[in-house]
Amino acid sequence: MRTVSPESIRTPADLAGIIDHTLLAPGASQLELVQACAEARKHGFAAVCVRGERVAEAKRLLEGAEAVPVAVVDFPRGEASTGARVAEALEVVKRGAEEVDVVVRLPDLRAGRHEAVLDDLRTLVGAVAPVPVKVILETAAITRDQIAAGAALARCSGAAWVKTSTGFGPGGARIEHVALLRKVVGDALGVKASGGIRTAAEALAMVRAGASRIGASASVAIVTGSF
Repeated sequence: MRTVSPESIRTPADLAGIIDHTLLAPGASQLELVQACAEARKHGFAAVCVRGERVAEAKRLLEGAEAVPVAVVDFPRGEASTGARVAEALEVVKRGAEEVDVVVRLPDLRAGRHEAVLDDLRTLVGAVAPVPVKVILETAAITRDQIAAGAALARCSGAAWVKTSTGFGPGGARIEHVALLRKVVGDALGVKASGGIRTAAEALAMVRAGASRIGASASVAIVTGSF
């Protein structure tokens, strides 16, 4: 699903199927992972998003559930070489990741080295195909023109999604950035709003702006809250 109709979200619980339940703190415990995967089962979240070292265990804990394991790559800085990024992506897929969330090469994007950004993303997307790739742009850390360029490059690369934020940068998802991403990619790609979304009302606002996936650690509060 590339787009989500806001009219289909009638209650906070209706958001569950588009939420990536995230556990990305470097020191997250095994107990926290077990709890996150149990919450994903209970509420019907789309995915559980973890660091690469946790993805094999997340896959085991999610066996038989609707939620899929997702792993982040070159996270949260987006500064590694293409070779290192591809190797990491292949490793997390080998461990069981069914989607990959990779930070765009931010130094290249900021410097306007668009061909380098595109070559990097095409190489990584091709290496893990057919596993879907989400490209994290860290929208709060770049300009509006850079956001638009990054989204266009992600679309040209064959990525499946563009994503706002790591949650570890200078800011999280903003309505205007989600709307811009949707405008650039149209219906061809999914748009994932992540970073700082803590309530059902905030999540619904992101859907209305064009988000088709929500990344959140406050997922349970979102789906059990109110608009």
